[in-house]
Amino acid sequence: MAIPDAQIFPHATGPAERLVAQHQDAQDFVFYAGWVNDRPFPYINPKGLVPVVEYNGKAIYESLVICEFLEDLYPTQKPLLPHEPFRRAIARIWIDFVSKSVIPAFQRLIQAQGAGKQAETREEYNEALRKFAKEVKGPYFLGEDFSLVDVAIAPWIVRDYVIQEHRGFKREDVSEIWVRYADAIEKRKSIVETQSEREHLNEIYGRYLRDEAQSEAAKAIRAGRIIP
Repeated sequence: MAIPDAQIFPHATGPAERLVAQHQDAQDFVFYAGWVNDRPFPYINPKGLVPVVEYNGKAIYESLVICEFLEDLYPTQKPLLPHEPFRRAIARIWIDFVSKSVIPAFQRLIQAQGAGKQAETREEYNEALRKFAKEVKGPYFLGEDFSLVDVAIAPWIVRDYVIQEHRGFKREDVSEIWVRYADAIEKRKSIVETQSEREHLNEIYGRYLRDEAQSEAAKAIRAGRIIP
């Protein structure tokens, strides 16, 4: 498999590496987070973004689309979306909020240069999280059951150590509800098992902190565009 950037560690580490090792048998459903069989991502994802999966040789992309595809693919597993139509719609509203408000605010903060801009974008991010936290119904967003809403926001919780260390972010500046919620998400077994060792992620996050990253998301933030 080709490595498109030799400075980036080429595979999962820590708990994530152990999880990958347990799922090496051939499957109809294959998840990729880099290049695919020596082909660049645009070969199977026209946006050139990650993640992407191949199912029976066909490509599926967009993170949340993949999550809902898994819901449909494994209907006998415990669902991540409520069965009742109204609660299902509410879940999708807040998944959309994560995509359109939380994630862009995080990206603007991590790429912000200069104390003034960092303070401005930090408060924007805090405010997005406060709005989200006000709707949390229990240890997880919808209450006792872990849902796709939690899945949508989990990546931004587990990587907020970067903005804590470099952008002055503090969970307690959001709200006490957010502190408890983020802690519950971060410590959930299924989340812990997907984490790589932080030292191997420094090169990636360093590029965002210096606003040098060339991902489509980083380019969009610099240009003031919507993240694709």
